[in-house]
Amino acid sequence: MRTLVGVNDPQAVKKWSTLMAVAINKTSYWAQRYIGEGKKSRTPVQRIDDLQSGAGDEVLVDLLMPINMEPVIADDTLDGNEAPLRYYTDRLRIDQVRGGVNLGSRMTKKRTLRDLRADAKQASADWWARLMDELLFIYASGTLGSGEGFVWKSNSKMFDVNPLTAPDSMHQMYGGSATSLASLTTADGFSLRLIDKAVSKAETMGGDGTDELSMVPVRIDGGEHYIALMHTWQADKLRTEAGEGKWMDIQKAAAAAQGSKNPIFTGAMGLYNNVVLQKHRNVIRDKTAGAGGNLPWARSLFMGAQGLMVAYGDTESGTRYQWTEEKKDHGNYVAIGTHAILGAKKATYKSKDGGVQRDFGLFAMDTYCVDPNAA
Repeated sequence: MRTLVGVNDPQAVKKWSTLMAVAINKTSYWAQRYIGEGKKSRTPVQRIDDLQSGAGDEVLVDLLMPINMEPVIADDTLDGNEAPLRYYTDRLRIDQVRGGVNLGSRMTKKRTLRDLRADAKQASADWWARLMDELLFIYASGTLGSGEGFVWKSNSKMFDVNPLTAPDSMHQMYGGSATSLASLTTADGFSLRLIDKAVSKAETMGGDGTDELSMVPVRIDGGEHYIALMHTWQADKLRTEAGEGKWMDIQKAAAAAQGSKNPIFTGAMGLYNNVVLQKHRNVIRDKTAGAGGNLPWARSLFMGAQGLMVAYGDTESGTRYQWTEEKKDHGNYVAIGTHAILGAKKATYKSKDGGVQRDFGLFAMDTYCVDPNAA
């Protein structure tokens, strides 16, 4: 029996850990387009790096609220009339997430360890990319919906680390004339009018000294936009509603937009009312709407900046993802493990006194949604 050489070699582990991270970023829908680094990033998802350089499993994120004081004029006294600084706070926790690949003894006998690593990297990277994409859709939506086809299940311990939160009433919208899931009908599909209403709401909310939080647009190479991320079937409904001529204008607008080469525009259907139109099959769906509670619906996401947060902790290899190898059955085969310490959640800021909690940076837009190919 041939001996496998190099299992858990430090250089190999470091190399393949790094390759894993690169591969995941290249294949993940969210990582390619929407994740920015640091607390000041103007992207839909901000990656918080505080936990990567030290111990701890929780990071606090503060949001500074606007000052709302009447100005002091002339010789009136300022002393004692200064406005206090007000902060809303969110907290993000991380925990260990692991996966593994076992290619079996027959493959081990016929192929080199290097080939096994390459196969394991491909399979693991695809799995991690899917895992993270689903996780961000779930947290952004505050629900798994039906969870059909997802790796994550509703009873996963991951959702004990950072609990899911439903949209608050100020960050929830519905298609057509509906005002709740129960009032959705087949006439309340996704529409350009819903996007117009979301833009109007985003541009006027907050910033006036109330406890409402502003919606900050995404900054794309000097331009500022919002993003509407809808299910593929919602996108089909939108295209049909717009008509061929209008849809061509929407596509042309995206091609001519400032920052159109930015990854956020990658795969975009078009640009309407300064909103980048995106679609994805993992947008949350269910069949619990309508008066009878059995109407199909989907939760599209209207996104500004920093509506979601992700954080990673240090791994033993010093990389975001860790790679481990173990000989099994007296060297007959090798099992490869991949590990990360991470957390994700929707940004939900709470005032210091705990009296107010609001979503930040995204709206949920629930509409009737059905497969256009269904009989």
